Amino acid sequence: MFSFLKKSTSAAQPDATPETPAPASWRERLFKGLARTRAQWGGKLKSIFSRGKVDDELLEELETLLLTSDVGIEATTHLLDELKKAAKRDKLETPEAIQQALSDALYAILAPLEQALDVSTHKPYVIMIAGVNGAGKTTSIGKLAKYFQSQGKSVLLAAGDTFRAAAREQLQTWGERNNVTVIAQESGDPAAVIFDAISAAKARGIDVVLADTAGRLPTQLHLMDEIAKVRRVIQKVEPEGPHETLLVLDANIGQNALQQVKAFDKAINVTGLVLTKLDGTAKGGVVAAIARQCPKPIRFIGVGEQIDDLRPFSARDFVDALFDQ
Repeated sequence: MFSFLKKSTSAAQPDATPETPAPASWRERLFKGLARTRAQWGGKLKSIFSRGKVDDELLEELETLLLTSDVGIEATTHLLDELKKAAKRDKLETPEAIQQALSDALYAILAPLEQALDVSTHKPYVIMIAGVNGAGKTTSIGKLAKYFQSQGKSVLLAAGDTFRAAAREQLQTWGERNNVTVIAQESGDPAAVIFDAISAAKARGIDVVLADTAGRLPTQLHLMDEIAKVRRVIQKVEPEGPHETLLVLDANIGQNALQQVKAFDKAINVTGLVLTKLDGTAKGGVVAAIARQCPKPIRFIGVGEQIDDLRPFSARDFVDALFDQ
């Protein structure tokens, strides 16, 4: 006992260097990031499922929980129907079995949204990024730059938000941090900035262009028209571009995310979503609402402030994090 305290009598050994704790894995950070949503579900689900049978009372309580977690009416109805089918088919008689059935039903909804972004199909691969002010758009661009660099890709940033000087400066700071070139102008037409950036990327053999755009609300029709113009200008220098149009959504807005997806999709043909700030909200259930009402691939999700806290969406990890499995 306590032998680990004894010192060797042989040759003197250097003092052991304290081990640096290994950085948390992405799955661990995801679990931590979804803690608020899980807290909304966890204890309540255990209470709801404790009776061990799927009856009207359980379904009513579960419906209330799902709706207050921003899962939405359509997704909630679907999940309840799937749970009733599973209860009848598999004779669910324990809380664990009922929770597993709900987990499986939610995974089935979300799995189609898990579509990895392949940027190797074009060079440069032009990604246009849109969203409302405050969604975390510019920060997400910095994190995406870091992610693509970690995949061995060269990256160039286009400061297409020419209306907000702070956005340009913020993007330039991210560029310096990641050692990435930023194409910017003090003022001027955002479409011209992005045009120049793509031309520069072609000349330099850059793999990925991340093009920022000014934040706007879907109700600001003149600005929505302008972002559509940016898309058209991109096609002049890159006929098949933009190869991806990402909409950045703040998870805190819950059901309002659906209106944003629909409005931006109408203006610029959204091809993928970036869901940010999941660590600051209990509204993670909105992912299910998106899957049922306006399904778009969720390319990336963000669960923290660190540069590595934005990663590709994994339906399995996301559902496990919600149910703490």
